Amino acid sequence: MAGAGAGANLLAMRSHNAALVLDLLRTAGSDGISRLELAERTGLTPQAVSKITARLREDGLAAEAGRRASTGGKPRTVLRLVPEAGHAVGVHLDRDEVRAVLVDLRGTVVGERRAALDLGAGARAVLAAVTEAVRAVVTEAGRAVVREAGRAVVTEAGRAVVRESGRAAVTETGRAAAMEAGRAAVTEVLPAGSLLAHAGSLLGVGVALPGPLDHVRGVLHRVTGFPEWDGFPLRQALAERLGVPVVVDKDTNAAALGLAAGGEAGSFAYLHLGTGLGAGLVIGGSVHRGARTGAGEFGHQVIQLDGPPCTCGDRGCVEALCLGAVARGDVEEAARVLGAGAANLVGLLDIDVVLLGGRTVAAAPEAFVRGVGAVLGARARRTGEDAVPVRVAPGGGRVVAVGAAQLVLGPVFGRGTAEGRGPDSWWGRGPDPAGALAWACRRRPGRSAPGGTPVPCARPRVSGGRAERPGPAQSHPTPAGPPRAPGRCPARCSPLPRPPR
Repeated sequence: MAGAGAGANLLAMRSHNAALVLDLLRTAGSDGISRLELAERTGLTPQAVSKITARLREDGLAAEAGRRASTGGKPRTVLRLVPEAGHAVGVHLDRDEVRAVLVDLRGTVVGERRAALDLGAGARAVLAAVTEAVRAVVTEAGRAVVREAGRAVVTEAGRAVVRESGRAAVTETGRAAAMEAGRAAVTEVLPAGSLLAHAGSLLGVGVALPGPLDHVRGVLHRVTGFPEWDGFPLRQALAERLGVPVVVDKDTNAAALGLAAGGEAGSFAYLHLGTGLGAGLVIGGSVHRGARTGAGEFGHQVIQLDGPPCTCGDRGCVEALCLGAVARGDVEEAARVLGAGAANLVGLLDIDVVLLGGRTVAAAPEAFVRGVGAVLGARARRTGEDAVPVRVAPGGGRVVAVGAAQLVLGPVFGRGTAEGRGPDSWWGRGPDPAGALAWACRRRPGRSAPGGTPVPCARPRVSGGRAERPGPAQSHPTPAGPPRAPGRCPARCSPLPRPPR
């Protein structure tokens, strides 16, 4: 995980155009894309693209990927995304398990951690479990970097010894160099002081869990089956513990976001059947959350009046009927009930495809696809329309956790994660003309704030050609001199997200 400064630069991304360029670099993959193609696809001038790509290369986010033959003139230089320049952690907080994954900028999983959890054990226990899962997945990734760096340095030291003395042995100097390289590598990944404040390439943590909740404020409501969480500020509590930005959303929304980012096009519904039942809705390519993050409570539509009681307090909900059938071992009945709910959704939203996921579906995927498909097929014959296809969502058990990581990565590539006043409006996307971003200076241990605690930066910054100071600031020593670049703190500090209103 290279690029200690990349995380700060990504969070401070001031140009939406740069985010568009980054997204094209991401989708181009290892083959890369030329500056001319970037200009054609974004509608930007070649001069603007050159400036953006130069800054991305300076920040370690882009690199040359060779040259491509041109129809005329000299070969074009091809650029690619540097996926290891930034990382995000995605956490799936289920009723009985926590799963954390570490992904790079391309969304590739580079680390994973799972542990048992009781969502009803209380805030202290749950926060400790999430903190430990995040710490473990980042730490393990750091150890992997150390091992790889150590092997590389030891090998090179051995070659040097062979060249000089003809002996295939590594000297004490080589071993010392390897240890030093390992320490340098792990410094970029492992926490120091505030839990993850110094994990240079870590952009933030996305947390997905059952709803209902308020995605914009990061506050939980009466989580189905666990009403004691009502009003708990999960985002704030985790951000204080982890020392990095945190985004909170429903598990189904996160999964839908991850599927859309992974290439699932059009309008679709992701139905998640695990310890509960919910839906993530993507309409016209965007996740539909509703004004209060209330959309997608699919499992609590009543399809049988005076039916069995549900944990939500109602009776005859799809979730109660479906999970009841699963408990009896009647998977075909569970699939038929799920299909009835899916048919209502198809009739209401006219979606293109239904995707199924969750551990219960994973236990019998063919049966659920067949059962839901049969109900939708019968509906299509009655209406004279084409049947909406049904398939298992890609990603397996990681789909929610990987989607949670996309809550963090989305704004980096110009894909918003919230309507209006959500993380999309304070994550550093756009020109930030009002100077909304505050700068979190990482104080070294032993200075006035022990443990590298982030505090607002007292130094002025430059924006639009003029110096400005973003709000009240605590004075502390920072390097003298002009900012490294417009809109950045002279001390290369990381920006803090704008606090929620």
